[in-house]
Amino acid sequence: MHQPSESESRAPSPRIQRDVVSYVRRSARMNPSQQRAWEALHHRWVVDLPAAQRVTSVAPEARIDPPSLFGRQAPLLVEIGSGNGQALADLARRFPEANLLAFEVFQPAVASTLSTLERAGISNVRIVVADGSQALAAALPDGCVAELWTFFPDPWHKTRHHKRRLVNPTFAATVGRKLVPGGTWRLATDWADYAEHMLAVLEAEPSLVNTQPGSSLRWEHRPITKYEARGLAAGRPIVDLCFRRA
Repeated sequence: MHQPSESESRAPSPRIQRDVVSYVRRSARMNPSQQRAWEALHHRWVVDLPAAQRVTSVAPEARIDPPSLFGRQAPLLVEIGSGNGQALADLARRFPEANLLAFEVFQPAVASTLSTLERAGISNVRIVVADGSQALAAALPDGCVAELWTFFPDPWHKTRHHKRRLVNPTFAATVGRKLVPGGTWRLATDWADYAEHMLAVLEAEPSLVNTQPGSSLRWEHRPITKYEARGLAAGRPIVDLCFRRA
């Protein structure tokens, strides 16, 4: 039997190449009420996808068939970064004729969302605890999303962190493929530099067309969340963008 030499035994293990992601993976520890909600309700709303190397990553073979997932044919509305579900639940009530698919990496926030959905009696929502940008690219068919919502993504202020911003040329091209013809991408931010960045990226993507050039009209159905309220209280103006698939 071959015995490894001293140099072989000291050789470092190959490092795993980790993707650059647009979020910070916070502690997944749930408080007691969140734990109870997760245990009682996750089977009703949470969709499991095969993961890659990271817990929140999505394996290349992962697939979502929206009609099978929801048990009906309906317009598919997708939110990336649903947080505690405040906006998601409100929009699900406003659009009962649509299927709402949300992506959120923070499990305690999803557990809180489940309680909200249960109290409101909402049935047209499904949630995936995974990286939404990866899942959109790998798991959803092209041309299936009627609307995509990315409300207040992390602005990653420092220049060296700009590579982590969700809205980038690669993601914009992915969205262009996933939207139905004429489908809409709605975005909002309370940071002026990120708004300028998003506008430049989206206007450079040939598959997308700005529906409100020169203005940032608020979408009338977008609820004001606690996060947005804090931004307004701090004096930061809200910028809404809306692009559609050409």
